Amino acid sequence: MRDAVTTPVNSPGRVLFASLIGTTIEFFDFYIYATAAVLVFPKLFFPAGDPATATLQSFATFALAFIARPIGSALFGHFGDRIGRKATLVAALLTMGISTVVIGVLPTYAQIGLVAPALLALCRLGQGLGLGGEWGGAVLLAIENAPPGKRAWYGMFPQLGAPLGFLVATGLFLFLTEKMGDAAFYAWGWRVPFLASSALVLMGLWMRLRLNETPAFARAMAQHERVKVPMFDVFSRHPRALICGTFAALATFVIFYLMTVFALSWATSRLGYSRESFLIVQMVGVLFFALFIPASAWLADRRGGRFTMLLATVLIFAFGIAYAPLLAHSGMLFMVVGMCVVGITYGPLGTVLAQIFPTAVRYTGASLAFNLAGIFGASLAPYLATWLAKTYGLAYVGYYLSAAAVLTLLALLAKPCEAM
Repeated sequence: MRDAVTTPVNSPGRVLFASLIGTTIEFFDFYIYATAAVLVFPKLFFPAGDPATATLQSFATFALAFIARPIGSALFGHFGDRIGRKATLVAALLTMGISTVVIGVLPTYAQIGLVAPALLALCRLGQGLGLGGEWGGAVLLAIENAPPGKRAWYGMFPQLGAPLGFLVATGLFLFLTEKMGDAAFYAWGWRVPFLASSALVLMGLWMRLRLNETPAFARAMAQHERVKVPMFDVFSRHPRALICGTFAALATFVIFYLMTVFALSWATSRLGYSRESFLIVQMVGVLFFALFIPASAWLADRRGGRFTMLLATVLIFAFGIAYAPLLAHSGMLFMVVGMCVVGITYGPLGTVLAQIFPTAVRYTGASLAFNLAGIFGASLAPYLATWLAKTYGLAYVGYYLSAAAVLTLLALLAKPCEAM
């Protein structure tokens, strides 16, 4: 076809690095904010007096990103499906990156009063908007440039940003807290990770500005396949794909947050771990998370994305049954086994979600499904798990995870045929 001849081809290395760097920044920004929301913001950005209230207020700003992400999905998805993947990915990265770096220079409550938490909340909203547009675009950048038979392999590179971002963010905070005293850390040390994000953003921009448009979107433009309002088209013409895609990702989000946020909280408050020691346990687990992402992508290219996700979901169900005994017996064994399962489900997820939507609405559809799953599976998981564990016992946290796996299993079985 004429457009296939005239469309410049992106080199594989440039495509894969450009897709990886964005999601690495995404998760790096997420983890440094999550850590600061516990360690720093309650003391520096909210009125002194009741530490518990300050912590809750800090967590409220943390939750703002989950509200903003679907809005970002619709906003950036609209332009990603209308004007192109490349320009939209640059805009999403800038929105996310600038919001993160600005947090690193914000004055504190002691300096400007209530304006400080207001500015913090505004920056967190900016992070959420950018994050909502980043993931879907990065996945499409990878799989729409993939050669036949390697879509899952290309699609797993954005997924590798999750373990890489976690390792860099956690390692940096551990280094800072170990090398400087509390006074220096609260005076300026906590700002370092936010300011350091600027280097990653500049690297990502440099790489993305050198890219050409994806071949799939170039063909859609040449064949006049674009729709006026992609979000309306997703809701009106592809509701089954949106619903199935959302619930297909549900168990992935639930297990990830039960392995990170809830496990860290429960282990340090009930099982006698110090925060530093369990963070190290989590970092070891994240290495296995990273190893199993490419392994699951390799399997998906050979047996299919749905087969691999079904296998992962069965493993999530079984892990839910073993959740409480494993965590009580050995934190390290619990984390290694659980993170292996997370890697298996996370590796092919982006490719599976993207393939159920046609090119004209793929950015919007895949991003909405992913971020809606994040609201249902991520924002509620730590709270529900804590309530279940305190009210009925830790075993019910595992049952909650297994129930999420059942919903995901049903969604995968009902998933519409692939559009790619």
